[in-house]
Amino acid sequence: MKYFFKIVICSLFFMSCSTQENIKTITTKELKVLLNEDTIQLMDVRTPKEIKQGAIKTALFVNYFDTDFTEKVTKKLDKTKPVYLVCRSGNRSVKACKLLKEKGFEVYNVLGGFNQWKKEN
Repeated sequence: MKYFFKIVICSLFFMSCSTQENIKTITTKELKVLLNEDTIQLMDVRTPKEIKQGAIKTALFVNYFDTDFTEKVTKKLDKTKPVYLVCRSGNRSVKACKLLKEKGFEVYNVLGGFNQWKKEN
């Protein structure tokens, strides 16, 4: 029984890692340095209600749950420049990264999302 639980825990770990497969990541501390040094494409994919609770100053906004999310994002972003995606905790932004990567964007997921940003700033 002891080995069964170890196998289950290991399986869950590897399944959660596969959600970020081939997605580049950046910490909120690294993001802060980039924001101070240069103008970057930062896309916040949270809902309008979440945005009202606070946001990163230079971020562009498109709600991940909008049915035309991909179309809205492609109109706002320059495909020749990297895109940094942030959500509340990092889950939606991983999904958004996958969608935009399929459209030819170079994408980075901000680890910990806005919750982590708020803790550090």
